[in-house]
Amino acid sequence: MTAGLGLGEVYGATIERIKAQAGDKPKLGMAALMWISHAERPLRVDELCHALAVEVGSADLNMSNIPSMAILVGCCQGLITVDKEASIVRLVHFTLQEYLSAHPDIFSRPHSAMAEICLTYLNSQQVKALSTRSHDLRNTPFLEYCSVYWGAHAKRDLSDSVRSLALDLLKEDYGLIPTRFLFAQAQYLYLRDPHTCSPFSGLHCASFFGITGVVADLIEMECYDINGADFAGWAPLAQAAFNGNREVVEILLGREEVNPDKQDNRGRTPLSFAAGRGHEGVVNMLLVLEEVNPDKPDNDDQTPLSFATMSGHEEVVNMLLEREEVNPDKPNNDGRTPLSSAARGGHEGVVKILLGREEVNPDKPDNHDWTPLLLAAWSGHEGVVNMLLGREEVNPDKPNNDGRTPLSLTAKDRHEEVVIMLLGREEVNPDRPDNKDWTPLSFAAWYGHEGVVKILLAREEVNPDKPDVNDQTPLSLAADNGHEGVVKILLAREEVDPNKPDGEGWTPLSFAAWGGHEGMVNMLLGREEVNPDKPDNDGQTPLPLAAEDGHEGVVKILLGREEVNPDKRDNDGRTPLSWAALGGHEGVVNMLLGREEVNSDKPDNRCRTPLLHAAGNGHEGVVKILLGRKEVNPERPNDYGLTPLSFAA
Repeated sequence: MTAGLGLGEVYGATIERIKAQAGDKPKLGMAALMWISHAERPLRVDELCHALAVEVGSADLNMSNIPSMAILVGCCQGLITVDKEASIVRLVHFTLQEYLSAHPDIFSRPHSAMAEICLTYLNSQQVKALSTRSHDLRNTPFLEYCSVYWGAHAKRDLSDSVRSLALDLLKEDYGLIPTRFLFAQAQYLYLRDPHTCSPFSGLHCASFFGITGVVADLIEMECYDINGADFAGWAPLAQAAFNGNREVVEILLGREEVNPDKQDNRGRTPLSFAAGRGHEGVVNMLLVLEEVNPDKPDNDDQTPLSFATMSGHEEVVNMLLEREEVNPDKPNNDGRTPLSSAARGGHEGVVKILLGREEVNPDKPDNHDWTPLLLAAWSGHEGVVNMLLGREEVNPDKPNNDGRTPLSLTAKDRHEEVVIMLLGREEVNPDRPDNKDWTPLSFAAWYGHEGVVKILLAREEVNPDKPDVNDQTPLSLAADNGHEGVVKILLAREEVDPNKPDGEGWTPLSFAAWGGHEGMVNMLLGREEVNPDKPDNDGQTPLPLAAEDGHEGVVKILLGREEVNPDKRDNDGRTPLSWAALGGHEGVVNMLLGREEVNSDKPDNRCRTPLLHAAGNGHEGVVKILLGRKEVNPERPNDYGLTPLSFAA
């Protein structure tokens, strides 16, 4: 860089050097800077190179025009760089972007120029051929960018040349491949299968982008049915309303033949789209039309108000509620009202508006018995919960069809403040079980929410050892999921039986051993009541459960207890060594073989020895260890006559 100059002066001087180069270098260098600084997203190397090769207005893409990246870097005099990992071309420093933005006269109508290039690319014979016969896009890497962003550039600066090129492109249906790119990028709400996004007319495309002049031209040319449906059943008006393109909406509504209330394939109207997206200006334009039903439901019985409340658009909600025809408590097919939708989304302003309407039932359940309070509590929206609890009609302990109350749902998702709010209501039973006998404490223990567990245990009504339908207590649930903190809290309660088995005979220690939770195992073994060798209904003790999954630390702890029989058979006759061999856990196998009591060749009820289990599952390391024991018979058959050698063969 030049000594004694400020950064801006350096950039200015460098740009002058770019312009002073010989031949095509100034044109290439300045065009590269224009694209990198004005593109709608970062450009890949191949995209930029192809963009710079386009000859505006040409019907053919001349591949010989494509410059190399090395040439471009040289032409730009060090002002651009390549992110090799991402293959993205960038300006050398963010301050260069600031400098270029502060000096808009450096480039003459950049967005118009970029739109011309994109449209020329899309109008080329090569791209048009792709749309009909080929899906090989390797030779057209700039196609995605052009398909998605030409409209953004054209909308910013619609020159006569851009307008003409756009009409050339849009006088026929927008190409299938460009349409796919467009809606993949836009995350189009109604697009389910990207291979079925046809037809999509030029009028739909111009309405989508909101290019007013092109829309007006296409209408005058009468190229398309102004009410024609695209692949999702959307008319051009729906496209414009969805994206909030007010000027296009105004043009379309000015045509007598336009149906302003036309439903798409799912029954949604332009008003539904505008309301759901919060486009107040478009909503206002539609609401003044007599033909527009402001309460028209779609196929799921969702009205414009439903969509506005779902997204939290307060002004749109107020606009809709000013219309007498709009039912503020109208449920959809799932039985959810606008209030339920707003409560679930945590939209306090909308909830307040709806609660101010007499027609609205603040405790109305949906088809699954979810009330607005349940939805708000489940999502942890404290403000909404507080508002709903302020209404006398709201039952703060009302369960859904699974028997889960607002408190259960809140305890499950660790919303401590909401838990405290709900427990402040006398009507709320802090120990109420759901249909599977899970209490709020069960949920908090299962998910490991220590703070919620402490809050609940502070209530006398809460039974800290209450079993569910499977006889699992909160302690078992916490142990099952490895929540040591919760286990520690529960073990401090006298009422909690640390050795209580569930319906399958699994104790908290069984779960801890199976999960390999060494700290928890030590905690439980610190209690005298805990039997470290207690079998479950299948005859398995904690040791084989740990051995089966190769939890060496837990195995070591259990083997340190005198009460533990290291060779105890389960109901199928399998020993801890059998389970370790079956899983191929060499470390556990060695630990068990270090105990004199362990019979290394002990068969189970089907005459399968540890060696046979290891050989049958391809665990060569375990096979090698066992064959090193004199007492192991490598030719001992199971009850089908198969030997370890049979499996090896």
